[in-house]
Amino acid sequence: VDISRIIFPAQRRYWAKRAFVDGYELGKFMAPEPIITVKNLTAKYGDDVILDDISFQVRQGEVLVILGTSGSGKSTLMKHLIGLVRPHAGRIVVDGIDITAGGEDALGRLFNRIGVLFQSSALFGSMTLAENVALPLLEYTDFSQDVIAKLVHLKLCRFDLADYEEYAPSEISGGMKKRAGLARALALNPKILFLDEPTAGLDPLKSAEIDDMILDINSNTGTTVVVVTHELHSIFNIADRVIMIDKNRKGILAEGDPVFLRDQSPNALVRQFFGRKKSS
Repeated sequence: VDISRIIFPAQRRYWAKRAFVDGYELGKFMAPEPIITVKNLTAKYGDDVILDDISFQVRQGEVLVILGTSGSGKSTLMKHLIGLVRPHAGRIVVDGIDITAGGEDALGRLFNRIGVLFQSSALFGSMTLAENVALPLLEYTDFSQDVIAKLVHLKLCRFDLADYEEYAPSEISGGMKKRAGLARALALNPKILFLDEPTAGLDPLKSAEIDDMILDINSNTGTTVVVVTHELHSIFNIADRVIMIDKNRKGILAEGDPVFLRDQSPNALVRQFFGRKKSS
């Protein structure tokens, strides 16, 4: 019996973390298999190399944070992981789909399995919140309009937006836009959730609320979450593991538990990044 199937989500998250850090085993329950594999990725814009020959994996069910200073290539890496940009070289496999070798069919299957929250939330201003959340359901399912309307209502209720279905994005606050973006990103119940700077521009209270929502999604659904951020409070609140991208190296400077890296990394640049004053 695979014990990972009978452990409650919060316990599964706990043991997963222990497996990551300590290599613990519990029956068959060990560190989960990778759901994303990046191998020898090189990303370029013209002649400008942004990322050079990087490799890493994302484990199923974890919250992985990609961090680094401005211009280090965090968002570029995210765009490659979700199939918006093809790499100059290397291979990316997401949930068994080789998105570098596959064509449009591979990307279509990928988009059915992932949800994305862009930094600006990327809500369509000419549509209501309900219409925005309905878009993935209209594009990738054959559900009836009635079923879609009910699903949209449920998604917006989850993020306390039930009374704002007919509002336009311009009529709501920044924090509400983030929540609406999360509702849309989760419309298809994705296996992997990608979040680009989910707390950018929010005050500490609203940032903490978004962090709590991310942890709730991860713990209660088992959704793998990949987050791009440089916000220290979010990194320590939500990350099981981090990958730090360095602009000068054009690659990965450090990888691991953020607390360990802050306190014990042998690299002074890593300690300096984590030791800076928390943003307020």
